[in-house]
Amino acid sequence: GDAPHQGLVAEVDPLEDMWLGDLLQQGEGDQRPLLVLDQVTDPHNVGAIMRSAAAFDALGIVTPDRHAPPESGTIARAASGALEIVPWVRVVNLARALEEIAEAGFWRVGLTGEATQTLTQAMGTQRVALVLGAEGEGMRQNTASHCDELARLPISHKVESLNVSNAAAIALYAVASR
Repeated sequence: GDAPHQGLVAEVDPLEDMWLGDLLQQGEGDQRPLLVLDQVTDPHNVGAIMRSAAAFDALGIVTPDRHAPPESGTIARAASGALEIVPWVRVVNLARALEEIAEAGFWRVGLTGEATQTLTQAMGTQRVALVLGAEGEGMRQNTASHCDELARLPISHKVESLNVSNAAAIALYAVASR
């Protein structure tokens, strides 16, 4: 490829695929948040989100299989090692996955600038699945309808929105500090 190799070559095993049910079972009995990304396609954003997920000890990241970037050198570089730490589950149907996430005891909070309540007001004390929408378009209506609450980050009205990776980091911090 076109990636700088800096004179090193490593032979590594491919990352193992993980199923949503297995991930949810791993997190039983703890408060680690889950991240659900609705059609976030920019590999730099996904990598940065993965790094924040590792920093705040998230249970994992769930994305649709079709509208997410492939595991690549770009994601790996942006994730700075987190690709090997944070489980990444790809699902065929995000709405169905959100139902399964709710059945596992997660409160599904979708982040959107149009919400009236803030994330702090919406998340309560239970396990949280943070749902974030795509760059530009935001969260799809069907995804939003599968959230228990919609919430916003308390940012200035002078700024329309934050980059999805910044929003994810701030939301993970909010969950960790409650």
